[in-house]
Amino acid sequence: MFLSAKTKQIFVDFGDHVVLVAKTSSATAPFVVEDIRECPPGDQAALVEALSAMQTQKNAGGLTHANCSVYTSKRVIRKIPLDNKRLKEPNYLNELAGQQLRIDPEKYTLALLNPVDGSEYDMVKASPKDAIFCGLPTEDINGIQDQLLTSGIYPERLELGTVATVGALVDYLTLTQAKAPVLMLEIDADSTNSFIVTQTGLEASRPISQGLEAMIPVVQAELGLKDAESARKLFLSNAFDFTGMGPALIKKLIRELQSFIGFYEVQTGQSIGQIVCTVLPSKLGWVEETIASQLSVTVLKTDLASWLQTRQITLADSLPAATQDARRFGLFGLMAQYGNHAPNS
Repeated sequence: MFLSAKTKQIFVDFGDHVVLVAKTSSATAPFVVEDIRECPPGDQAALVEALSAMQTQKNAGGLTHANCSVYTSKRVIRKIPLDNKRLKEPNYLNELAGQQLRIDPEKYTLALLNPVDGSEYDMVKASPKDAIFCGLPTEDINGIQDQLLTSGIYPERLELGTVATVGALVDYLTLTQAKAPVLMLEIDADSTNSFIVTQTGLEASRPISQGLEAMIPVVQAELGLKDAESARKLFLSNAFDFTGMGPALIKKLIRELQSFIGFYEVQTGQSIGQIVCTVLPSKLGWVEETIASQLSVTVLKTDLASWLQTRQITLADSLPAATQDARRFGLFGLMAQYGNHAPNS
């Protein structure tokens, strides 16, 4: 017997390293997160099995309704200053997107968000002076929707996981009354999205053309491996401790991050206190630790269970609080509904 779709809700966070599938007792808070399962990305059978295990009711077409978040390689999430005097010009935003994001805005589906609270940017008030441009190619959206349907998922909501993650982190820093800005990194295969976040919103952003793949040639050279593929397999496995050569592997990335942080600190007078890497698998945890060491900051230690309680989200007893780390900010950000914090009981 299937559980009622009216009372249950499915959330799916499609990361590059892991796909997270969760079931909650209701679509809106307060609710209990009853189950979370991890699937290898691209493993259709594992995803179908996870969805089946959630025992949710399907529609007549055999599809599972779900709220989904994705992280595409061509996603854009950038905080950009606006010229308020030009906002009413019909082509201004497209022109700005083309110049600042280096994309063809006609081929993208873009949204303009308030960097303080993530709401839709108010073009009439034209405040604040900066806005977050976020989106992805329209062609990618169509392709993602087709893939979801093929996987047996009907997306009731489709979000950029990065936006959900930044929103969750801002809310978390508000709860913990964090004083110093936090550097949030999404290290992908070919690039890194870097963000400076505080409890007052997204402060700064910069894409960096250095990702995990840039570390492979260094691994190959340092270990004397015969080809890049051998280096890649070893690097992505959990069979070798790369901590010792970590500084050499991230040298170029650190240089870019130091430039980004330095500019921000000069502009604001604030110093970065902690970092958090939100999409790296646990087996690459040494990357986060090495970056923190090289930047002379600490890794953000999270207590997501306490934060979730303020959003009236409770973890089932089968989901230990200690296992809910920063890699699940995107999943929980997809669930959370923001407003005033509830008492933390």
